[in-house]
Amino acid sequence: MTKGSDLLVAALENEGVERVFGVPGEENLDVVESLRTSSIKLIVTRHEQAAAFMAATYGRLTGKPGVCMTTLGPGALNLTTGAAYALLGAMPMVMLTGQKGIMSSRQAKFQIVDIVNTFRPLTKLSLQIVSTATIPTLVRDAFRIAMQERPGPVLLELPEDIAGEEAEPMAMVPPHPIEIPIAHAAALDRAADMILKAQRPLIMLGAAASRPRSTAGIGDFVRRTKIPFFTTQMGKGTVSGGTNLYMGTAALSERDYVHEAIDRADLIIAIGHDTIEKPPFIMGPKGPQVVHVSYTPANVEQVYFPQCEVIGDVGPSLKLLADRVEGKLPHASALLSLRESILARITDRATEGRWPPTPQRIVHDVRQVIPEDGIVALDNGMYKIWFARNYRTLLANSLLLDNALATMGAGLPSAIMAAMLYPKNRVLAVCGDGGFMMNSQELETAVRLKLNLVILILEDSAYGMIRWKQAVDHFPDFGLTFGNPDFVKYAESYGAKGSRIESTEAIVPTLERAFTGGGVHLVVVPVDYSENKRVLVDELREKVQQIDVS
Repeated sequence: MTKGSDLLVAALENEGVERVFGVPGEENLDVVESLRTSSIKLIVTRHEQAAAFMAATYGRLTGKPGVCMTTLGPGALNLTTGAAYALLGAMPMVMLTGQKGIMSSRQAKFQIVDIVNTFRPLTKLSLQIVSTATIPTLVRDAFRIAMQERPGPVLLELPEDIAGEEAEPMAMVPPHPIEIPIAHAAALDRAADMILKAQRPLIMLGAAASRPRSTAGIGDFVRRTKIPFFTTQMGKGTVSGGTNLYMGTAALSERDYVHEAIDRADLIIAIGHDTIEKPPFIMGPKGPQVVHVSYTPANVEQVYFPQCEVIGDVGPSLKLLADRVEGKLPHASALLSLRESILARITDRATEGRWPPTPQRIVHDVRQVIPEDGIVALDNGMYKIWFARNYRTLLANSLLLDNALATMGAGLPSAIMAAMLYPKNRVLAVCGDGGFMMNSQELETAVRLKLNLVILILEDSAYGMIRWKQAVDHFPDFGLTFGNPDFVKYAESYGAKGSRIESTEAIVPTLERAFTGGGVHLVVVPVDYSENKRVLVDELREKVQQIDVS
């Protein structure tokens, strides 16, 4: 007998789905049985939120929707943060949730929440499947919509009676490639004219530049124009930070050293900028002209209002734009004279030996043990600014951070997904003690999957970023500290390995041993966050005062 759940799983196989992440419930049991006899692996997580983070990260790294599954009510509601993570971060994902039968109500309103309407603001599409005959079409449409620019999450709710209902075998709807149009010639001409007239041009690479389909064309554009570039936090690695055209990353919105170049630019070519990111620079009436190059039109904001838009498939559109300006830009390198000073100031004290180690030293030492194709997945905390600012990326999506929803708890699940996709690459999760404990139960998932994964916990026994903001705003130090378990024993209780770093000189050898030893290994190191105020407040404030005086 073919039933609704068989059609659903066949439709997922038709889309090339290899894994479904989640926590099944009573209402999913038909789907679980259909998965058991399919080619798709069901990966049970220890919390639904983590399943959504894993599925979203799959979408981010591959460009194809990741899939997660939960039961009704409380299980489905645990996907909300993951849905927002994927929506703001433009990560394609399909969420499958269960529901009580819609043909009868033998349990009345028990556990029933209107999940479809709850998720509408958090998804590109949210709907309930009410007929087995519609399943192949709805699944195909869900994947198409999730992948379309701008990518994001889609929710399909499958009631248990539809899942278990006998159905006629049906042909699946075959996927087909969809080419994105190239930018209009008039827009390319307008942008080229602005670039040719610029005296101090600068390129910015944003979140949408990191799409798996984008990166080759962007690198060629930078090389052909020879215009220096900087990145947003989520645009890191789109063009190698090892090139001599890299000016830095805008980890802050203003006043940082990279803003010396931004503030002097008379034209910024913003490739793939998405205003969902915390602003990498603030546009004002006297600021530079901006050319917006992306898959979708710009969202005009108080801080971002480009004067020209080049909309279309980014890589091919940039090739045509480079054809118009290559070899005709005598001022392309005008801002490069600032590069050495900017990068030197950013890496100041990167090898300082104090204990506990500074964030700069931790970033520096992590870079020593992560090869070019290694992946670092960050949770959300104060260290994210330091990694965005100081960590030199060589490949796109080799530093996974969230500068859109900026949620805590995503670092470990994201790293688990990266380790599954790239089992031969070194993968490191970097988490604060606060963010790690929000999904620390997924250590069991990583051990069960026999992954090679290292987790580095930066321990300060506080919600460090908010505590820093509290101090900067001159509030008393109150309400943001906590205690921690013995993280080494905690890791060992899950069957993982654990190590505690006892000296600054031990950071690199401890991480190296963790990677070479294989398996899941948790490493704990304390961190000296006094640098937050010294560098990110006092030093930058002093820099601005010096500029004002001069």
